[in-house]
Amino acid sequence: MSEQGCYSPSFKKPSDVLRMRRKRVRSEGVCAGTSSPASGSSNANAALAGVRPFSPGPLLKGQGRSGGVKRRNPFANIENTYNSPKKRAASSADDASECRTALAVPLLCDGGSSAELNANLRASFGERLPHNLNGKQSDDQNKKASFSEEDSLFEEDLFATGEVTPILKSPEAPQICGAPPTEVCREYPADWSLKTRLLFTSPHSFSWAEHLKAQEEAQGLSLHCRAEYASLPQNIQDPRSCTELRCGFQQCLQYWQYPSLPWLSLFPRIGAERKFAGKNTPWAQDAALQQSLMSEWSVSLTSLYSLLKARLCPYFYVCSYQFTVLFRAAGLSGAKGITALLSPTTRGLREAMKADGIEFSLPLLEEKRKSKESCSLQLNDNSQLTDPSGAVTSQLCDKEDDEYDDEDDDGGLSWLQDMGIQDKIKKPDAISIKLRKEHNEVRLDHRPESVVLVEGSNTFTLINFLINCKSLVAGAGSQAGLPPTLLAPTAFRGATLQMLKARSVNVKTQVRTGYQDVCSLEVTGPIMPHALHALTQLLKPAQKGGFSVSLYTHEPSVVLNVPVTKLSESDQQSNIQQDLVRCGLQQSTIQQLVEPATLGKSALRQLHMRAFSYSWSS
Repeated sequence: MSEQGCYSPSFKKPSDVLRMRRKRVRSEGVCAGTSSPASGSSNANAALAGVRPFSPGPLLKGQGRSGGVKRRNPFANIENTYNSPKKRAASSADDASECRTALAVPLLCDGGSSAELNANLRASFGERLPHNLNGKQSDDQNKKASFSEEDSLFEEDLFATGEVTPILKSPEAPQICGAPPTEVCREYPADWSLKTRLLFTSPHSFSWAEHLKAQEEAQGLSLHCRAEYASLPQNIQDPRSCTELRCGFQQCLQYWQYPSLPWLSLFPRIGAERKFAGKNTPWAQDAALQQSLMSEWSVSLTSLYSLLKARLCPYFYVCSYQFTVLFRAAGLSGAKGITALLSPTTRGLREAMKADGIEFSLPLLEEKRKSKESCSLQLNDNSQLTDPSGAVTSQLCDKEDDEYDDEDDDGGLSWLQDMGIQDKIKKPDAISIKLRKEHNEVRLDHRPESVVLVEGSNTFTLINFLINCKSLVAGAGSQAGLPPTLLAPTAFRGATLQMLKARSVNVKTQVRTGYQDVCSLEVTGPIMPHALHALTQLLKPAQKGGFSVSLYTHEPSVVLNVPVTKLSESDQQSNIQQDLVRCGLQQSTIQQLVEPATLGKSALRQLHMRAFSYSWSS
């Protein structure tokens, strides 16, 4: 094999390798058995006393037997021998006892007192503390020469054995007893958007809300029609046996609607073509039936506005297939008079409203414009303070930009005359120029910024506009010929009494320690602001002040939360709640709806109550 080119002189057979390993183990065992006591003590400091590395059991001394050390256990490893929990605990206890004796013995032998012992302990543990904690302690010592026992980082507990156990205290830990109480929020902001679904969850059961008796249903219906509200006890021990609670829950689910077709769900109307597809619509091809439906609808809308003007109805919604209109009585949401919010709108609809003499405003655009003006004023003030010449030049540049925009809006065709080709180029007509001028306005269509605010007497003109508007009803499609849906919390002419659907389910949710019972209550339908507030007020004592709500919002109605007036104007109204006493809502609900809107372009998504205190997210 030595003649072959692939042979290596350093190659050893497996049997030779095993033989060399056995010789090495024997030689190491002999050396360990004949080692000096000094070397043995040094090895004991490096390893744990009484434990053989990589081998269970005590160390075998050379004097006990002849023939070297015990063979290593091939199934042993570091984790189950040296680093076992019991041996680690034993080693830490030995280290701590050695540390205490090393610190205490010199002082006690020299006749030192317990105070000196404590000071020495503080110094030794202070050296082991992190750098930032030592820095804080050193700063405190520089400010204070005397180190008091109350301000120290340690507390000493003297045991019967005389040993001292230092306990580290966090210098930044707040005093729980002296902490100020957290702010309790007893009410949440009003949400004027329409909800399609509410999901209540609570650790307490909602079984009291199901299987109502016939007498309880009748009493709840009577209370709703008469606008009477029974007072609930603050603490309800057994909700199932509380008749007032069950009747009040039945009362909260009632609302009024026109038109009402049992085989069609008339809310929501925007983007609901698939829900209407395939349904029986006998009015689609019958003009006389469409005319009859629209005439009855106009009577109902006029009745609602009359109730609103007399403050016998707080608000109502008009839900068409293109937009939603919210009419509110005077005093609600901080407004002095009747207000109407219409969203989303298009340029054609706004032009038609202008043609009928309806004065309106775009609150979101005005707010954006005001914010830009305030920002520009601040920039100008800052530039004048720093560089007056720069401010003048920036104003000149703005003027030049405005003049350039004006020339561009007027057509900007003067350059054709300079080139002498004005007769060869076809000029745009007046309609194209007008559309180009109103490009920014057209971009608002079907966006939240297109929301329209109508106030005062213009709301009556808006009612006439909606009655006579031909585009209010779809001319084709699955919703063709069907008038818009009217929703209100109180009765009106031609309305049908409807009820929200509610069902309770008990489920188990997996947590870290196992499974936890979670009770849920689901409410579906066109949920208006008063119904949401009434339900939360009802569940507060029933669920012992602890529940959560997930709110599913009809997205086109989110923008109805925009503010309509300033806070200073709403603060001057003192008799608003007294004027709205007969509107059919609870006094607490009226108090919430009177407050100015604060959500803006957002809506409530989550609502939580903990210990009778609200928290929410939008």
